[in-house]
Amino acid sequence: MAFDPEIAAIRFGTGLSPRFVPPHSLDAVFAELTGPDVLAKQFPIASFESQRAMILDLKRLSKLKKKNRGTELEKEAQAQFSKRRKSMARANTHWFNASLARYIASPHGFRERLVRFWADHFTVVGNDRYYRHLVTPFVEDAIRPNINGRFSDLLIASSLHPLMLHYLDQNQSIGPNSYVSRKRKNVGLNENLAREILELHTLGVGGGYSQKDVRQFAELLAGTGFTFADGMKFAPQRAEPGTEEILGKTYSGPRASLKSIHHALEDFARRPETASHLAQKMAVHFVSDTPDPALVGDIRDAYLASDGELLACYQAMLSHPAAWGKKFTKAMQPFDFVATSLRALDVDVKVITRLNNRLTNLSFQSPLSLMGQPWERPNGPDGWPENAEQWFTPQGLAARIQWAMMVPQAFAGSLANSEITPLQVAQNALGDRLTPTVQFVANSAETKWEGIGLVLASPDFQRR
Repeated sequence: MAFDPEIAAIRFGTGLSPRFVPPHSLDAVFAELTGPDVLAKQFPIASFESQRAMILDLKRLSKLKKKNRGTELEKEAQAQFSKRRKSMARANTHWFNASLARYIASPHGFRERLVRFWADHFTVVGNDRYYRHLVTPFVEDAIRPNINGRFSDLLIASSLHPLMLHYLDQNQSIGPNSYVSRKRKNVGLNENLAREILELHTLGVGGGYSQKDVRQFAELLAGTGFTFADGMKFAPQRAEPGTEEILGKTYSGPRASLKSIHHALEDFARRPETASHLAQKMAVHFVSDTPDPALVGDIRDAYLASDGELLACYQAMLSHPAAWGKKFTKAMQPFDFVATSLRALDVDVKVITRLNNRLTNLSFQSPLSLMGQPWERPNGPDGWPENAEQWFTPQGLAARIQWAMMVPQAFAGSLANSEITPLQVAQNALGDRLTPTVQFVANSAETKWEGIGLVLASPDFQRR
């Protein structure tokens, strides 16, 4: 392996920055990753649990409005409801800006990249007005604290988190022979969570499980649910009684339990199919759309040898020669492109964190949607695509160029160096990758801001 500081910052981090020296070794990369999570404290994001009281109040006000239609009480409830919705919108803007600030302010950025990677692996979406703004708190609760541990812990925390249960309709799942099913009509089993855990989160497509395994796992999961009033809980009266057999192992026994679900998830995490699925996905995300099979094999072997220790997998990936190829083929996804651009420009993160809803939407969230990556709104539970062709579409490229040409001047007053030149930005952004073509473009633009925009819009900058 030939460690390259700039490749470490660009391919495995959040990009080059005039403020930070690229990591000088693997030890430096891992020191930042395994050390105190300084950025989480510097740019805080609320927990999911902390939002329960707000949601309960919104639900109370909604019921009050319906109950008192046409009265002064309805108007008062509507005013309070609107006030709290605006507060939620401001909180969501703050969390987005904090996520962006962490990317910009990270010395190396490997932790931030891993958080995004695993958040995409365990994709969730808030599908109604009460859950819509809670994806970032989910990431803060379930993903960020667990990226350095065992995969089974990350799997349990994410799969049984309230937002995942909501997204995959687990509250609607009731065991066909349960007490509730015997007492109520028009209820039944929902297989969404069981299927996505097996197909997307663990074994992967073609991982050797059958429809029977999905059904049996869904029966094991029945009874798991969440309400804002009670939190996450396991309700035995909704659970399927008896024993389930999944992938050749039996679970539950006479009474279903949350402990049995944990055992099943731990067993799925130990499967060699899971190791292969995760190794392939990690290599594709960080290194290449068509990664070297030997690289994938090393990550898989490290996973199995360590009983799913994620740090061992990261070490295997970063220690393999194929991870350090000089050819940059991966497309930066839109959020990465935006954040890495701000990092290269050395925009003051304090300015980012203070932006209001309108300016955040105008500067970042609306452009991200035009680029094809609306914030927290992927198309399905399989998350965002990896291959470059999905991102470098005519519409997506036009949106990237438009944003790149707008943002330097829009944040001119927030740059650490207001006298910076296009060539300096090119050097900051590309380092040794700076080509004569980009250098010519930077020097020959009609205006300073146009030159900086063309550097950010260049194909060289948009690949890692």
